[in-house]
This record gives sequence, structure tokens and C-alpha cells, in this order.
Amino acid sequence: MKLILLGAPGAGKGTQAEIFSKLCNIPTISTGNILRAAVKAGTPIGLQAKAYMESGGLVPDDVIMGIMKERLAEPDCAGGYILDGVPRTIGQAEAMEAFGIEIDCALSIEVSDETIIRRMSGRRTCPACGASFHVENAPPKVEGKCDSCGADLVIRADDAPETVKARLETYHEQTEPLKDFYAQRGKLRSVDNQPTIDETTAVIKTALADLL
Repeated sequence: MKLILLGAPGAGKGTQAEIFSKLCNIPTISTGNILRAAVKAGTPIGLQAKAYMESGGLVPDDVIMGIMKERLAEPDCAGGYILDGVPRTIGQAEAMEAFGIEIDCALSIEVSDETIIRRMSGRRTCPACGASFHVENAPPKVEGKCDSCGADLVIRADDAPETVKARLETYHEQTEPLKDFYAQRGKLRSVDNQPTIDETTAVIKTALADLL
């Protein structure tokens, strides 16, 4: 299965990508994680992306496509993959087609802006290993501490309320049009946000039943 997950920042794409990655035994390709790793390591591409990420803007297409080409050429992607956070613009989607990157389906998780803002204010991230938690929906076993490595959890700069609002504006302007792009190709499927992670997983399974 070659799947793109669409939805606003904070819609739960990363959480669901992890679940379906294990279910289908295929890798999740998250440009956000790749870019954050590059920022932490201080690589040239990380320094280039840092300013865009912290302001809530989009990283330029040439940077994203460079990462994508390298990652999808790795052996673990031969049996399929889940794309989380890419494409984010019509230009990126067209570039993917030009590069011959194929998908079976683009799945959009529909969540209101109000829910997104409330949800993201509760997100916590481990700066050491990258694990993600939520104070309500997926709390760590020990408050403020990472389950995996014990480091102190932090609020990412791009989860701050003012940055979230900027990211939502960017999403509606530049990323949401992808729904029409993939609908025109007969590849769009949509599900409504559910109260819990498990319930959201269930409706996605129903939407993707023919591909699983």
C-alpha cells in the first residue's frame, strides 16, 4: 500500500501513520521527523529548514524533494510506504508525479481548526529521542518524562498557539487544495476525526479496507 495522509497540522497523521505502518509492515516517511533530525544535527539542510519550521511556514520544495528521493530509494520502501507531511503543495504533488512516485490513495483526516488548536497545546515531545505524547490523549507514564528514555518533555516551538494559527493559515492556503488534486485523480478518501485514537483508526480501516 502506497498511502498519503492528508490533514491539518495536529490532525493525528503521525499517530495513525505509526499504527498503520505496524499493521501493514511498511515504513512511514515523515518529512517532519527527517527535517527535525536534520535541524538537531545541524546539517546544512537542517539549518536551511529551521527558519521555515519555526515560523510555521513551508520548507521549500527542492529541499523536500531531495529528502524524498533519497528516502524512497531505500530497500524498506520496496513493498510500500506511508507518506506523512508530504506533499504539502500542488507543486510538490506534481513534482512527485514527475519523479514517478506512485500512490494508491490520499486519505484526508478532517478536523476543525478549534479542535486542532486545543489538541496541539497539549502535545509534548522528547528532545532526545523524538517520541511524542499528549497530556490528555497519550500521556507519558510519568508526567513530563519520556517513556522511552526518561528525558524531560518539551513543547515544540511549532506547537506554540501563535505558531499553530500561522500553520493552519498556511495549511488552508497551500495544502488543503491537494484534496481536489487527488479527488480529480480518483484517489481521495476522507474520514472525520473521532473522539479517540482507536476510533479514528477504526474508521480509517473501513475507508482503506480494499487496500489492507
